[in-house]
Amino acid sequence: MNLFQPFAVPYMQRALVEVLVLGALAGAVGVLVVLRRLAFVGDALTHTVFPGVVIAHLLGRSLLAGALAFGVLTAVLLTTLGSHRRVGNDAALAILLTSFFSLGVVLISRTRGFTADLTVFLFGRVLAVDRSDLYQTLAVAAVAALTLAVVHKELVLRAFDPEAAAAMGYRAGVLDLALNLLIALVVVAAVEAVGTVLVIALIVVPAAAARLLADRVGAMTALACLLGAAGGWLGLAVSYQVSVDHDLRLAAGATIVVVLVGLFLLAAAAAPLRRRLGRGRVAAEGGAR
Repeated sequence: MNLFQPFAVPYMQRALVEVLVLGALAGAVGVLVVLRRLAFVGDALTHTVFPGVVIAHLLGRSLLAGALAFGVLTAVLLTTLGSHRRVGNDAALAILLTSFFSLGVVLISRTRGFTADLTVFLFGRVLAVDRSDLYQTLAVAAVAALTLAVVHKELVLRAFDPEAAAAMGYRAGVLDLALNLLIALVVVAAVEAVGTVLVIALIVVPAAAARLLADRVGAMTALACLLGAAGGWLGLAVSYQVSVDHDLRLAAGATIVVVLVGLFLLAAAAAPLRRRLGRGRVAAEGGAR
């Protein structure tokens, strides 16, 4: 199987750039999500941007703008409600997820041919990405990457030692809001390409695989970015070649997710060997002393 030949086609080149950017960005943010055990937050945000996408579609506006509005709204509401001691994060997530997603379904169900529209919104259309979509994704990704670079150290400290972060004067609510906004930006950037459902796999799976293979946050982040981008590239190539050469239609977005899960399984299989090699190296160094 030739993994480079499919990208001679212009629309595949645009799709490749899209998934490489999304895979790397989602991998970097996903490490913080996995370290904080906030996978459900990411899942909730992928659903709560749905009404924004639908409203933008009905008004003939940019889907990304609609998703961005509801993503920011969700991040603010989640941080506010989750900090209330009588509500908590779990209840806030459930309330926002069910109410916002149901609103989106109600709105889209009033349109003619809503089933097809619903499928596109949920599972994306990465092969139909045009230059305008790509530029919008790059703009949102640049904002998210800059924000991540500015607050990365503080977010890592919040993940590992929240008491120390508080003692150093960092407000937990502000840092939580920053992370929620980062997750929202990733979801917004990916919503047109892979849809609101599959984006959670881009955020969680590469980061979870990287955590199995690396101990340091820097190495974990680099590996998650690499796995996210590689999964996007391999998924697109496999989907194209199987669909074109073997006449077996494979959805590109879903194929990317299957490839990412395959990479995670490989990481899970390799993790015990890495630990044994690490223990052997430590024992050898101890013996040398």
